[in-house]
Amino acid sequence: MWASWKGLVYQLAGIILACLALLVWLLTADLSTIELTTLAPAALWGYTVEHLQLTLLAAAIVLVIAIPLGIALTRKPLRFLTAPVLAIANFGQAAPAVGVVVLLALWVGFSFWAATLSLVLYAVLPVLRNTMIGLDQVDARLVEAGRGMGMSATAVLFTVELPLAVPVMLSGVRTALVLLVGTAALATFINGGGLGILITTGVNLSLTTVLVTGALLVALLALLIDWVGRVVEHVARPKGL
Repeated sequence: MWASWKGLVYQLAGIILACLALLVWLLTADLSTIELTTLAPAALWGYTVEHLQLTLLAAAIVLVIAIPLGIALTRKPLRFLTAPVLAIANFGQAAPAVGVVVLLALWVGFSFWAATLSLVLYAVLPVLRNTMIGLDQVDARLVEAGRGMGMSATAVLFTVELPLAVPVMLSGVRTALVLLVGTAALATFINGGGLGILITTGVNLSLTTVLVTGALLVALLALLIDWVGRVVEHVARPKGL
């Protein structure tokens, strides 16, 4: 039991220690008036909440789009669409993140929703691809056995294919979440909010403490989201896998 959870416990402990180290550094640093205002607890909390809202909303939209689409593309009637759909998804992730964010903002306006849409385009590929890979890797003999027992195609999908594909699918979701946390820092360029404001403020005003704090908070938030994803993977993994 401990062996399976050991890595997760160590990762969480490392994140907590890093957060404490950052807190001690901020409390003992010689901060200017601007830095004190920018790094006030209420301000940091507000930026973090905005960052999480942006990330989680984009993640929810990605899941609603990518998982059903991935399932549909593994069904025989729609397999011919696999190549063009993956090509479009690949374009969304292959394009520079800043370019995607700015171009969409010029199209739909500089706002929270423009940032959300750009994040969705950027993170849809891992979930879509892993959903398809997970379903394609299910042993065809198990699927045939289910059909031989009189189960419908839908029943086989939900009772045989999806449970066995869960580990691979969750890996894609975790990858997408980490991508979203990091890329959401760019939302500040189009008035999307989030922790990116600390990074841009630090760069524009040459405030190293603000810059480093923003970068570390984004990194720690990504590590925390990754930890949560690993916990979900561990709990949801079918027994025996």
